[in-house]
Amino acid sequence: MKSLILLSVFVLFVTGCATPVSHTNIPVSTYDKDTEYGIEETKTGFGITVYYSRYQFIPESSAVSIACKSQLTSIAWEHADKSGRPIKQINEQRIRVSMGRNGLTGITSCQAYGVAEWK
Repeated sequence: MKSLILLSVFVLFVTGCATPVSHTNIPVSTYDKDTEYGIEETKTGFGITVYYSRYQFIPESSAVSIACKSQLTSIAWEHADKSGRPIKQINEQRIRVSMGRNGLTGITSCQAYGVAEWK
């Protein structure tokens, strides 16, 4: 009986793990230890995808979501600077965000996708 209870708890714990939904399927580069990103150029600007994950002892999805959006906007501005072209302000309300958490490892992860338009 005790092993059945332990098995049930383990199954519930493992099924509680979730990964963020992917918005794009583009190759990514490492930005820092917590962030990977990919950029796809368009005629009017570029799309940017950011994968952000970090360990959290106490889950706090809002902090990861904010950090994920912040990384997306800062990488977009850096890319624009390297391209030598200014971009319009990125509307945070239009950034698509997907969250996930792995209860076994304590990793909270986020994927964000946004579009930057040239001025």
